[in-house]
Amino acid sequence: MTHKFDQQIQELLHNARSIVIVSHIRPDADAVGSLLGLGLPLLAAGKQVQLVLQDGLPEKYAFLPGADRVERSIQSGFDTLITVDCSDLKRTGSVLDGLPAPDLNIDHHATNLHFAAINLVEKDASATALVLAQHLPAWKLWVSADAAQCLLAGILGDTIGFRTSSTDAQTLRVAANLMDAGANLPLVYRQTLLSRSIPELRYWGQGLIKIHHEGNLLWSALTLDDRIRADYPENDDADLINLLSSVNGLLVVVLFIEQAPDRVKVSWRSAEGIDVSTIAFEFGGGGHSAAAGADVEGSLNEVVEKVLKRTKQLLADF
Repeated sequence: MTHKFDQQIQELLHNARSIVIVSHIRPDADAVGSLLGLGLPLLAAGKQVQLVLQDGLPEKYAFLPGADRVERSIQSGFDTLITVDCSDLKRTGSVLDGLPAPDLNIDHHATNLHFAAINLVEKDASATALVLAQHLPAWKLWVSADAAQCLLAGILGDTIGFRTSSTDAQTLRVAANLMDAGANLPLVYRQTLLSRSIPELRYWGQGLIKIHHEGNLLWSALTLDDRIRADYPENDDADLINLLSSVNGLLVVVLFIEQAPDRVKVSWRSAEGIDVSTIAFEFGGGGHSAAAGADVEGSLNEVVEKVLKRTKQLLADF
């Protein structure tokens, strides 16, 4: 089946002249790394390529090759549309509103809805960037040192530095191959996982002082006012969820990030064996068994109450 997909995708990309690649809102390392890691080889192959992130490129990823090419909307006509690291079309925001279904959907989320003409979804892969790194050669696309740098950033981001349970020997082999192609592991690791701005630290502080702990469940919240006080320019959690999930003895961590007075981003992290993607899916989101998220309508207090009630039910059944 994979060989069949590779033949279809190679033909699609070979015949394409003008390509749009889109990833999800609140882009993380895998979204950015996959966007650039596919876009650069296509540019090298002589294709016209538009790279689109509705929320723009987070400043921390500006070091990646090709970062200056990322736009917030589609700027001109195209004949081929690709999404990367998106489990459903809602994750792209509104940039694709009114357009036909994508030609190609490349992803690694188990909750992917297979919404494109061709769906390359490998749910056991540790990152979408890993899927790309493994398949690009089969599509006759060259992985340059620049593309390798971007793909390695995506893999490092989604595995949190090779620390997630999805990290297997193949993940490490692919990372080594990307290093052989020219990717700078120390640089990518530092910029993707360790580098922090003063506003990010202030933003973390707002969330840390509001931690709630009940048995093996921990949660916190970040409000719009918190973002303003910290002078934090993005609308995500600055990876605070990964810090919270490092606390010993927890089964589930939930972080609520207020996006608007009537909309809240919810992120779950869980210990192995607890599938939080089922809850995320109930709230209109998705993800992986141990890392999932959803955008939920309602005030912060309303969403916190509903989500915690359902999360506690999951833990009670565990």
